[in-house]
Amino acid sequence: MKEEKCHRYLRLLLMTFALAALSGCDWALFDSKGQVGAEQGRLILIAVGLMLIVVIPVIIMTFVFGWRYRSTNKDASYTPEWSHSYKIELVVWGVPLIIVAILAVLIWKTSHSLDPYRPLDSDKPPLHVEVVSLDWKWLFIYPEQGVAVVNELVIPEKTPVTFHITSDTTMNTLSIPQLGGMIYAMGGQRTQLNLIANEQGEFFGQSGNYSGIGFSAMRFTTHSVSDQAFEEWLEKARGADETLDFAAFKKLGERGEMVNHRYPIHPVKYYGQVEPNLFKTVIGQYVVGLDTKEPESTTAHSEAGAEE
Repeated sequence: MKEEKCHRYLRLLLMTFALAALSGCDWALFDSKGQVGAEQGRLILIAVGLMLIVVIPVIIMTFVFGWRYRSTNKDASYTPEWSHSYKIELVVWGVPLIIVAILAVLIWKTSHSLDPYRPLDSDKPPLHVEVVSLDWKWLFIYPEQGVAVVNELVIPEKTPVTFHITSDTTMNTLSIPQLGGMIYAMGGQRTQLNLIANEQGEFFGQSGNYSGIGFSAMRFTTHSVSDQAFEEWLEKARGADETLDFAAFKKLGERGEMVNHRYPIHPVKYYGQVEPNLFKTVIGQYVVGLDTKEPESTTAHSEAGAEE
């Protein structure tokens, strides 16, 4: 009796600790501020709800059967010869099959509609941002605006953003939970992610993939601002004295010094000018035979745009 009482208190204590740990979590995935994040959140809720159709009855029946057929219940029916029921077979197999079929159709549709490479529909042209993961920081290059910044991402609200992503070190994952999905950053490769912020605000960004001792320092803030505020921020960034060429990029990629046995979060740093095609050069250093020169058609298009 005393042992059973101790077990009861122990279970209560463990449950209290579990609830206390969960109290420190936020619900960023279900507090989406972007079109992609909202659709992914709905998909998660629908999938969980469909699966609970099976899970909840099973949990309930486990307790009901345990209580009904306990050894002290003399009123429970005893049928040792019973072996089969078509009704039970229909429920046991039919309901899961229907749920799996619904999930299959749902996942097939959303796999295409939420494809990270699929451009988002909008009246505004997309903003292109080139992202490079470093030890232990994020570099954001705005190729059309000619600026770059470390550990800060600024985007105009209600404007599609196309991220071109690579890594100059180990594999990482670019993740902005409140805006939507995440995708890997890998050396010598370019991945892509399309997101949009539906409103202004500050959103937490991080690496969603453990990449080494400084992994915890790979955090940044995403600022969704008005179009005017974005232009003002660009003017501020263009006013920075430093230029980001390949030599400066390699120096930026150094790990830096540890503080109290850990790598601190790298401070925000602006570059007023960026070497043309730097992102392609970063990828090309790991790909043998890759021509890092910009295609002639692209160059001509850029020059024509500048003249206009």
